[in-house]
Amino acid sequence: MDAMQISQVRRFNRTVTERVGVLHDHYLGSDRPIGEARLLWEIGEQGKDVRRLRKRLGLDSGYVSRLLRSLQSKGLVTVEPQPRDRRVRTVRLTEAGHAERALLDGRSDELAGSLLEPLNTAQRSRLVAAMAEVDRLLTAATVTLDAVDPDHPDGELCLRSYFTELQVRFETGFDPARSLLPDAGELRPPHGLFLVARLHGEPVGCAGLKLPPGAPAEVKRMWVAPHARRLGLARRFLTELEAQAALEGHDVLRLDTNKALSAAIGLYLSYGFQEVTAFNDEPYAHHWFEKRITTASSD
Repeated sequence: MDAMQISQVRRFNRTVTERVGVLHDHYLGSDRPIGEARLLWEIGEQGKDVRRLRKRLGLDSGYVSRLLRSLQSKGLVTVEPQPRDRRVRTVRLTEAGHAERALLDGRSDELAGSLLEPLNTAQRSRLVAAMAEVDRLLTAATVTLDAVDPDHPDGELCLRSYFTELQVRFETGFDPARSLLPDAGELRPPHGLFLVARLHGEPVGCAGLKLPPGAPAEVKRMWVAPHARRLGLARRFLTELEAQAALEGHDVLRLDTNKALSAAIGLYLSYGFQEVTAFNDEPYAHHWFEKRITTASSD
């Protein structure tokens, strides 16, 4: 990042905060600041687990508690412990809260319209397209990659979702028992690595790396949830796994894939992998790829 990029980001932030009215204590002409208004909107029609709400907005527990107490005192929400685990609290809108949320929705639509109204048709299209791109990139920037144990619940959730998708997409279906799945121990340090991607605290992808001594490193079980695609996560996984393989002294990174996964094949080729002859007996593989990488000791 350079100084001009930082300056542009700050200028953008100032423009947005001014235009959408977050500098005022009475957001959208209501009796509450934007923090309370956003919380009302995020709680939604069905209510939400307070911990999930906190993760979704990236707020600390103390601040969320203060916001909820304020909304409770105004009769807009209820906060109750779940019967099965009283440590878990659920927040729901009251009838007055639903009415307030509907009012804020209407005013938000009016604000959005006021941003577009002065522009001509072409300018509106450009602004909306630019906003979509900014939204996508800012969302991508919030995703974290965390090394976890292969048996971690988030990792298991991702793998189950991955296998379910393969069952639908492969011509022959997919049976994990037939595939050359790595043993969990092969994806634990020092033998390997297992990463989980999280968006607002929720798991949205995974990728494993085998680091066999004296043999090429191998990417295994890389998957991104459909709603998190187009955020560059698959390429980000590959970049991180390549860096880890290089740190461990490996100079070749390899993987195999099925012909049905055309988008993945395109990604591998654009990332610098080259197709090679089969290096394993994976029954679901049609293509095998390798990439030469620079080891850390060679820098």
